Amino acid sequence: MDRVTVLIVDDQPLVRQGLRVLIDNADGLRVVGEAASGNEAIDAAGRLHPDVVLMDVRMPDGDGLTATRTLSRPGAPGPVPVVVLTTYDTDDYVFGALEAGAAGFLLKDAPVADIIAAIRVAASGDGLVSPSVTRRVIAEFARRGPRHGAAPAGAVKAVDAGAAAMMLTVLTPREADIVRALSEGLNNSEIAKRLHLDVGTVRNHLSRVMTKLGLQTRTQVVVWAFRSGMDR
Repeated sequence: MDRVTVLIVDDQPLVRQGLRVLIDNADGLRVVGEAASGNEAIDAAGRLHPDVVLMDVRMPDGDGLTATRTLSRPGAPGPVPVVVLTTYDTDDYVFGALEAGAAGFLLKDAPVADIIAAIRVAASGDGLVSPSVTRRVIAEFARRGPRHGAAPAGAVKAVDAGAAAMMLTVLTPREADIVRALSEGLNNSEIAKRLHLDVGTVRNHLSRVMTKLGLQTRTQVVVWAFRSGMDR
């Protein structure tokens, strides 16, 4: 089986070196390149076509969230899942990653096993939010709506009760069940076990949900579920 290829983006050479060693020593993973800024990340992703980008946030010459938005936006050539890896767990950074369409969000002090797992999960099309980023944070993000007045490309727009009810009619009962389970933090295997489905069927349902709702990531589906009241 081909290895999952990873682009590491961080302005600290020692951090990049440490991550490269950890990733290259993990089964089934391989680092294909490094970048020291958001702008370099966009260029490198276009040249190297990694399966996953591991992205820092605060960097000179292009921050990580802007680069994440560029790489994940609808219509981006060869969109790539981005896992944000940062020292900061403040709401603004979490919200920024969610708005930008990140497939995952982890802190740099996360266990190595969690970082490796996040890369694999993102490559498989699933999303992952750090265990330290609670449902409260995602719920608060959903309540506030996008910052600065307008939603950036790839963000999930706020929906009122009427619009939510209308969109819910677009989902089948099974799709709605899966969205509710997803909003509880369950992964595909856990959803499949709860609903007595196979994992491939869950993945197909989620793909159709994202198409129907015009979303790009599982995290955005969770935010939509909170905004529509489906989490209750």
